[in-house]
Amino acid sequence: MDISNIDNESKGLETKFELNNVFVAASLDGPPWYKPKVTDSKLSSDDVTDSIPMLRKMEEMLNSKIAKGDENPSFSSGDSIQVASDEDFSFTHANVFDSIMSTTSSCNLFLQILFPFIPAGLGMVFAGYILDIVQHWNLFIEVPETFILVPALLGLKGNLEMTFASRLSTLANMGRMNSNPKKIIIANLALIQVQAIVVAFLASGFAVILAWIPKGQIDWSHAALLCASSLTTASLTSLVLSITVICVVLISRSFSINPDNIATPIAASLGDLTTLGTLSLLGSIFLAAHLNETWLNIIVIVTFIMATPFFTYVARKDNGTVDVLENGWSPIIFSMLISSAGGFMLESTIKRFPKIAVFQPVINGVGGNLAAIHASRLATFYHQHYAFGTLRETLSSHFSFKRAFFSNAVDAYSARVLLLFVVPCHIFFNWVIQILHKGSSLPSGPLFTSIYICAALVQVILLLYMCQLLVAFLWSIKVDPDCASIPYLTALGDLFGTFLLFLIFASLSWFSKD
Repeated sequence: MDISNIDNESKGLETKFELNNVFVAASLDGPPWYKPKVTDSKLSSDDVTDSIPMLRKMEEMLNSKIAKGDENPSFSSGDSIQVASDEDFSFTHANVFDSIMSTTSSCNLFLQILFPFIPAGLGMVFAGYILDIVQHWNLFIEVPETFILVPALLGLKGNLEMTFASRLSTLANMGRMNSNPKKIIIANLALIQVQAIVVAFLASGFAVILAWIPKGQIDWSHAALLCASSLTTASLTSLVLSITVICVVLISRSFSINPDNIATPIAASLGDLTTLGTLSLLGSIFLAAHLNETWLNIIVIVTFIMATPFFTYVARKDNGTVDVLENGWSPIIFSMLISSAGGFMLESTIKRFPKIAVFQPVINGVGGNLAAIHASRLATFYHQHYAFGTLRETLSSHFSFKRAFFSNAVDAYSARVLLLFVVPCHIFFNWVIQILHKGSSLPSGPLFTSIYICAALVQVILLLYMCQLLVAFLWSIKVDPDCASIPYLTALGDLFGTFLLFLIFASLSWFSKD
């Protein structure tokens, strides 16, 4: 394959080259290589796709030149690279300039995120509305440990579905969904079931332990109820949300829209509402069974445990899922522990400030959602442009707050756009909350709104700052950020959000006394 006249433009990573004397223009951003622009009908899409290894190697060579201090790296005549196919590519001319993450303008990026983000936020608003209602149900009154499960199970959306959305978006953006997508999809669905069952089982056990600490004793019937409710809720909601994510990614791909901007908010829009509603309904059913058919909870637990080896077998059919299955447990387990700590905090604070239940899914969900979008975009960018384990900048540079938000770096560009959502979206969501709870004693007014918006900004700024640092760190130690970053970020979002909500309501209580 003879390739010459390679030119990478500074805006948008659009690579132009001649392939067998035929001019080709193909974008390296968005969903790359789905629809390569070819100027000669004799050249097939497969011919362009076959050049991907060459281009990846080209980027690795440029990164090595940058690392050696070359401020304007380029290929000179005679430079060559060896790819996996053992075919040697020689270059006659190439100039490569630094570029931004995407050809997508700030306005287009904002609009792409806005349309799925608003339904996602409304889903969180209605989740808060439901939580405010169900906290008075017998399930939450007789088994208050259920409150500890709420952030942990809602966090599964971040640990599993949003991670799956990020992973699938990266596969789509790199063109790996073009061959045998059915195998990838089935293996990932099975993987998520394994993760959901294991994490739900651990979350219910951790909830029992946290409930035992102040009481000094364990109610085993309540423990069985929590475990059965947690397992069934996690499995069913994960299946529904995973299928939804698959559809969103495939549809986005067909319209040449970056699924990184779409899939994670869509997963979030249904996640909170579906999970909380399912937990409340199934928990109430299992509570009734706990009083009459005590065997039902045990049967449910045993069934899910026995199904786990089967799902594991199916998940091992794909190499990508095998890696996650073997090495991807630490993020989701540690994030579950962090979310459960937030749940323990919620159980304590909701007794003092019952109206926290209305705002908890909203502030936690918005922050976690924005951080997940940021992480998903950054993970895709790293996969597309850097060799695994290498960074263009030093890791220490990512500690700079100025670099994270005010530089020309790709993560700063996304962070500035994502920060634009915080104030107007929270004002809109609070307005919807006030309408849904009209006539109730919900806090409102300029003082509450000001404190609430400031707290939300603090939460999102912290999460976005930690996101760019965490993704860079994970990449540098050769851990896939698609699998590891989002669970930590959404769990920290839960913890920060619940703590900040407590500070908001405590401050209002203090001001009202004065």
